[in-house]
Amino acid sequence: MKRYLDYVWPFLGLAAVILSAWQLYEKLKAEAASEPRTRALLAASDFWPSLKIIASVIGAKLAAIPPGSYVLAFGSTLLAYTALAWYDRIALIHLRRQAGISFFYVATCSFVTYALSHNIGASVVSGGMVRLRAYTAKGLTAADVAVLVALCSFTFAFGTILLMGVVLLIEPEILAPLSSLSRHFAINAAAARVMGASMVAFCMLYTLGSWLKLHPLKIGDFRITYPGMPIVIRQYLAAPIELMGAAGIIYFALPWDANPGFLIVLGAFLLSFSAGLLSQVPGGVGVMEAVFLAVMPQVPATAVFAALLVWRLLYLLLPLALAIPVIILFERSQIGKATQGLSPPPGSH
Repeated sequence: MKRYLDYVWPFLGLAAVILSAWQLYEKLKAEAASEPRTRALLAASDFWPSLKIIASVIGAKLAAIPPGSYVLAFGSTLLAYTALAWYDRIALIHLRRQAGISFFYVATCSFVTYALSHNIGASVVSGGMVRLRAYTAKGLTAADVAVLVALCSFTFAFGTILLMGVVLLIEPEILAPLSSLSRHFAINAAAARVMGASMVAFCMLYTLGSWLKLHPLKIGDFRITYPGMPIVIRQYLAAPIELMGAAGIIYFALPWDANPGFLIVLGAFLLSFSAGLLSQVPGGVGVMEAVFLAVMPQVPATAVFAALLVWRLLYLLLPLALAIPVIILFERSQIGKATQGLSPPPGSH
């Protein structure tokens, strides 16, 4: 059965490649179709003419952003994805399974994982499948991978709570403009600061539990070990670096004369990206635009759309395009190993 599964997994990988390529095209088409005239042209065009229209529209939007902003935005992207790879490394250290697994291997696995999950959605399924394939090939069990996925997800949530708490303490007025989207955001500055303080306090309590070395939680034969202080310290570094790097892409792509400041951009990013993940909308399409336009009314809408387009291209679509050949090469190597396993040894009859 295991030998047959070695063939099934590559076909699942191929299905992920096909779905990823289609998502790449659909996302670019959606970005280009924001204007009614372009939408009508795309609706009346076949595949190849549509590609030309998409390239023309997106190219015009991106041409308005200075080259220096692209350099800084690309550097922010590298910083974010390096920190995402650190998520996996931290989880492996927690599991004490980091031996024999190079950082390059971890970074490649992490890159493909997040490229798929950010674009396809259903991160536990799409990202979990990649990690299961990659790390079981290095000797981890399915239970190990489950803990790794859970800890990586918690590290992201931890960083979001910590940074959002800091933003609300320093810029409590950031929630007020969102009342135009929902009455639940009609929160005054004092209440926003209380929320921010509560978020930071939660992070402190989590740290206290590590410092007190709380006992593992046992559920039947399953054992959940509380992260030690070396792990928690790494989480305090990795998660904010990743989130600030991702928000930095948008910050550097916005025009300097109307830029509201990094904390406002960071807060808008945390609110909109988290809402997009909770709604399982790949890339937060529509959600991010609504939040950023509400939080930053002084920035022209066209500039906001262009900055978010740069973010999607660098943080979502370019990684997705690069991840597709990586998946193909990995699955090709796995098929080769499976074929060798099924072949009779030399000299046998």
